[in-house]
Amino acid sequence: MRVKPTGRGLAGMLVVAAATTAGLALVTGPAYAAGPKTLPAQGGDAPSSCRPANHRAVVTPDHPSAGHRHYRVVLTAAPGYSDCTLAGVPTDVVFQGDGGGPLGVRPAPASAQAVPVTFGPEHPVHFDIQVPNIPGGARASGLTYTLPAPGGDIPGEQEASGPLEVDGGTQIGPVQPGR
Repeated sequence: MRVKPTGRGLAGMLVVAAATTAGLALVTGPAYAAGPKTLPAQGGDAPSSCRPANHRAVVTPDHPSAGHRHYRVVLTAAPGYSDCTLAGVPTDVVFQGDGGGPLGVRPAPASAQAVPVTFGPEHPVHFDIQVPNIPGGARASGLTYTLPAPGGDIPGEQEASGPLEVDGGTQIGPVQPGR
């Protein structure tokens, strides 16, 4: 026996089909595939703000001082990630040229005590870059680095983008609270 769908039955089948298709798009679409971008509620199970994929870092020019150019690298975590603790000067710093390749400038850590700071969605942090103000510096589009924590470095390469000029004698300051 063959059943002829009624208007109401056909509409119901279309609603179920549309809902199923929308559900599949959510599971396979970019929002789901982005991993950390699909955030849990903030708390004990939230991913750490210190992980490279869970925050954004931007380089901006800062106020110059006698004989030096200064840049500030500000790290900001998105809502939903958990706070973490950083302490010390970033390591493994590599400045990237405009073409993306590494520049040959090796910065030195500024001599400063490693003071623990809280980093998270409500607690941005920064570190400073000091460059001697001499002509002929190398233009960079950003840098990669490893964040320091009280118990050792945070795994994974961090990235900060923004134009800066670096040269021999460049120094990296410690992570500090605030922007």
